[in-house]
Amino acid sequence: DEATDPSVAEESWECVRRFCEQVNADADGPSLAPRLLAHKIQSPQEMEALHALTVLETCVNNCGERFHSEIAKFRFLNELIKVLSPKYHGAWSSEKVKSRVTEIIFSWTVWFPQEVKIRDAYQMLKKQGIVKEDPKLPEDKILPPPSPRPQNSIFDTDEEKSKLLARLLKSNHSEDLQAANRLIKSMIKEEQEKSAKVSRRANTISEVSESVKLMGELLDSYRRQELSQSDRDTLQNLFERCEKLRPLLFRLASETVDDDEALAEILQANDKLTQALGQYKQVVAAH
Repeated sequence: DEATDPSVAEESWECVRRFCEQVNADADGPSLAPRLLAHKIQSPQEMEALHALTVLETCVNNCGERFHSEIAKFRFLNELIKVLSPKYHGAWSSEKVKSRVTEIIFSWTVWFPQEVKIRDAYQMLKKQGIVKEDPKLPEDKILPPPSPRPQNSIFDTDEEKSKLLARLLKSNHSEDLQAANRLIKSMIKEEQEKSAKVSRRANTISEVSESVKLMGELLDSYRRQELSQSDRDTLQNLFERCEKLRPLLFRLASETVDDDEALAEILQANDKLTQALGQYKQVVAAH
């Protein structure tokens, strides 16, 4: 209540700090705090809602992974969406509060790209026309620290950039903070591209594995002349899809020259695919 007191124009940073400490100290803090904050964010008093949003952002900065996982749940995201939606509080929430909520959700899509529910919630707001365009994040606003990153993250492997970032973040000059934010955004983009490649590779290898298995089963039935016309069509389509997967594997291999383990996985998938395609040609031609 003190941290979100609507009668005070300026944030009471001491109260905000104590609230964050309480969240971290209490075992149920990360699950209880978002509920308390949601109630305050939906307040009809603009100042109370704005203070609550400041507390929320500060918690994201300081309360760690458990808090991050709570705010990334639909249960909490729906409470933020109610502030924007004309079906709920959007009709009377102030433009200032709605603008801030939009900015916060958008900033989370940037900083927590692995949280699908946040991205889905934001895309839904855009699809419904509640959010017309992506907000421009203030250059001097430091984004919250990332949740645990995968091994070999760009934040860990690029020592030079990490040192530069640490130095910029310690500075009190606004130009340095702006430079830090630009660097963070470029590193996040690099991280997202890296994650997309890993995801693409995993999906393609998984599809190859499933296709090869199914093709093997259908070919066995084909040999025994037990395939219906529908299954023969499936086998034909599967063969055509497998032929298209080969160039995909070659492309993935060319992108993965610096990762021996991943490259070995791709080459192994390619061997299975080549073998399956060979079997198809041999069995169908023989028939």
